[in-house]
This record gives sequence, C-alpha cells and structure tokens, in this order.
Amino acid sequence: MKKLIEKRAALAALLASMLDAVKQEERAFTAEEDKKFAETEAEIAAIDKTIEAEKRAQGLQTAIEPEERAAETKPEDDKAKQEERAFIDFINGRITEMRAGEQNVTMANNTAVIPESIANRIIDAVVDICPILAGAEVYHVKGTLKIPKWTKANTTHDVTVGYATEFTPLTADSGKFTSVDLGGFLAGALVLIGKSVINNAAIDATGFIIRKIAEKVAQFLEGELLTGAGSTTAAEGALSTSNIVTTGTALTIGLADLIALQSAVKQAHQKNSCWTMAPATFTTIKQLVDGENRPLIQPDVSAEFPYRLLGKPVYLSDNMPAIGGNKLAVLYGDYTGLAVNFREDIGIEVLKEVYHTQHAIGIDAWFEFDSRIVDEQKLAVLKIKNS
Repeated sequence: MKKLIEKRAALAALLASMLDAVKQEERAFTAEEDKKFAETEAEIAAIDKTIEAEKRAQGLQTAIEPEERAAETKPEDDKAKQEERAFIDFINGRITEMRAGEQNVTMANNTAVIPESIANRIIDAVVDICPILAGAEVYHVKGTLKIPKWTKANTTHDVTVGYATEFTPLTADSGKFTSVDLGGFLAGALVLIGKSVINNAAIDATGFIIRKIAEKVAQFLEGELLTGAGSTTAAEGALSTSNIVTTGTALTIGLADLIALQSAVKQAHQKNSCWTMAPATFTTIKQLVDGENRPLIQPDVSAEFPYRLLGKPVYLSDNMPAIGGNKLAVLYGDYTGLAVNFREDIGIEVLKEVYHTQHAIGIDAWFEFDSRIVDEQKLAVLKIKNS
C-alpha cells in the first residue's frame, strides 16, 4: 500500500505542476495536455479504488477471532521466535539449546548457517548507481583502441570559412587529427565459500554470492567511469572533463550554478543529457525553488527515478562526491562523451576443484577495461567553491 500511496502523491504533484504552468502562462490546456491530465486523473482514481479495497480486506482479516488466529499461527510463531532468539544469542557469542544437545544455529566454516525463518528475512543492502556504462560508447577491441579526435592545429589555426573575391586565392589553413588511446587495466575479485555452508544453508549461498560479485563489479565499474583518475594504472572517469563550472558561493549550490552547468554543454549535445549526483546532493537541490517559489526538481512519473531538474533526468550515485570544498559534486551531459573498451568481457566462474582440499569452492570474476573522455563538449562538472 505504501508504494501505491507514494505513486498517488507523485501523480497529484504532476497535476498540480500542470495547472501551475497554465496559470502562469495564462492559457488553456493544449489537446495533448488535456489528454495527459485526464489520464492522470483516471490513474489516481484507480489507485484510490485499490487502496480502499485493500483497507476493506485488512478489515476482514482483523475480524478473525483472536483465539482462532492464535491457534492458526502459534506453532509457526513459536518456531520463528525460538530461532530468532537463538540467532540473536549467536550474534552475542552464545549458543542456545532448544532441547538437550540440539543447537538451533548450525556451525560451519567458522560461521553459522542462519535458520530458514531468519534467512527468509535477509534484506540485501543496495546502493545507488547511475547508468553511465549503459550510456557510454562501449567497444570490445583487443590491443590498444585509438579513437580519432579532430582539433585545432594550434590555438589559432583551424579550418575557416569566409567571404571571398573571384580570382583572389584562398588562404590555406588546417586543423589536425589526434587520437584518444584506450588500453586495458585488469581487475578481479575472488570469494571462497565453505561446502558445509552450501550444503546446510536455507538459502542458495552460491547463487547469492554470484549475484553479489556481479553487483560489486557493477559498482566498481560505475565508480571508475565517474571518478577514475586516468593515470597509467587506472581508467579515466567522466569527472576528469576539463569543462568545469565553479559555484558562485562557497560550499553551496544555487539555481544560477545549475543553469551555468547546463549551459556549459553545447546545444547539439543536450538531447540525451542528464544530471548525476550523490543522494545527499539531490536532497539539497530538491529544497531549491525558482523565482516563482516552484521546486527546481519536478516529478516525472514516466521515469525509473521519477524526477527532472531543469527539464533533464536526474540519476543518483553513491560514487559521486558529496558537497564540499573543491569537490566535483554534479555531473551534467551526455554519457557518450566517455568511451569504454573491454579487452576482456566480464566473466564469473565457479571453481570447484582448486579449493577441494580446503572443503570449499571459489567464485571469481575477471575483466580488463579502460575508459577515456573522447568529447569534452558533451560533459560538464560543477566544482564547489571552497571559500
């Protein structure tokens, strides 16, 4: 029900913003706006009916006699409570016996197999990552990848076009081609799992670890594609762009700063541009309003992360720096300004024989990649003024 209520609030905010827009411009809805408004109203009405039905269903459930409900759930509740107490005891260094000599927490590989009633309630911690890898230009080339880049021959020489007079020779000038070179940096991870854990666990331990390694690889790649230093031993991230805008006020971000950052990306590259920032930075910017006291960040129910800033999508990443002196806190632009080359695709393997003498299996991940900025005009970054 919580998700439905949150969605309803977002839809209501969208209707309010549409009405504010026409009031400010002193006009009527266009045909397209009128259709959108009606569809949104219908969706809100459908959500209201669903919420009301769920409330009625909950009311019927609570009408069950307390004695009957207790009789139906008591065995399971008792088992779950016993296992939960045993698990808490284990965390605190105690082993609980349910009956003489019977331990409720199974020991294995210097750890414990969590009871099923606890395992079913494991909440996997997640992090915010942006889709920079999906948006970047990705290649799969062995050796060194050279991407041509056109630039001026020097600070004054470039191809020029101007008025000419018949029979008067044109003045020759030129630009030049350089290249952005992408090599490959090897990265990997290895996790060992005791076979006792695999055999006794109430969850698929191997599958869980494989998923976690895949998630960690994605987080590592996203971090490097955003903040990589671009040295001889590391890839270069989008924040290394030379297209830098500095805030006008120390240790804060204002509307003028965001407008300047968006304007730093040429109009030709605005179509697929987006914002990338840390969750804490998003929270700060979400409190900003324009001259008409309207929030800068507006809802967008059609998007996966349903917010827009100055008309463009917003993505969050835990790898982005927070607001602070000289920090590069906000990235704006088109991710295709960054090129990524995978010499070796990401591969995850289960090693059953290598660690057989340790009564364990290994799960490893290897990949070889590099990234470099290929078009500075597509990416811009906001630097927080220190003082």
